[in-house]
Amino acid sequence: MTSSHPTPPIDPLTLEVVELIGTVVARYYEEYEQAAAQHALTGAQARVLGLISLEPVPMRKIARTLKCEPSNITGIVDRLETRGLVERRPDPADRRVKLASATDEGRRTAKALRGSLDFAREPLGRLSESERTLLRDLLKRMLGEDVAL
Repeated sequence: MTSSHPTPPIDPLTLEVVELIGTVVARYYEEYEQAAAQHALTGAQARVLGLISLEPVPMRKIARTLKCEPSNITGIVDRLETRGLVERRPDPADRRVKLASATDEGRRTAKALRGSLDFAREPLGRLSESERTLLRDLLKRMLGEDVAL
């Protein structure tokens, strides 16, 4: 369905912000891939390991969180499990559901991975705590999370 009103042009400030966000995202992924490679992981494996190192997570929730197919998550978890970084266990609340859980070695690897991400330290380190707090709150608002500014 087409609108009878033409779409207004995007203002230059919005275009600049979109470009800057794109640059930040590209740099984040590039450095994340490099950090993952230092631990003999793919970027996808590192993201899954980072997520489940915080708490055991159902496989379907991992797929939803990372916005990918559950079958892809199964393969990634299989490879992490083979390396001894992840284990599957039944969900105590519903034994039909499998939780992916980081092993002790998986948690150590995820912690080392987070520590080797220069991206988080360098550019964000140049911002004050109040600037980082404001940036976090603005990003949450952009994502539709309720944040009072």
